[in-house]
Amino acid sequence: MTISKKQNESALELALAGRLDTVTAPELEKELKASLDGVKELTLDFAGLDYISSAGLRVLLSAQKTMNRQGAMKLVHVNETIMEIFEVTGFADILTIG
Repeated sequence: MTISKKQNESALELALAGRLDTVTAPELEKELKASLDGVKELTLDFAGLDYISSAGLRVLLSAQKTMNRQGAMKLVHVNETIMEIFEVTGFADILTIG
């Protein structure tokens, strides 16, 4: 998985490409921990993301909890396969997807 980062003052966008799974989830978690200080708007761009596992969902849930305290988080360009996973797991009700 690759993570591309764009920051503009208190807005942060992370574009993910590849697979967010047990192997790569710690990488995203580390990036978020290092980057979220002072961020009010977090956008995760899933245009290049092919797959997400339960480990990836856990990282998203943690990021959502952090952003609930300090601002907002949204996911963009979510493909049909990943959207189906969000719907089945109930994450579609928790996350802002647009």
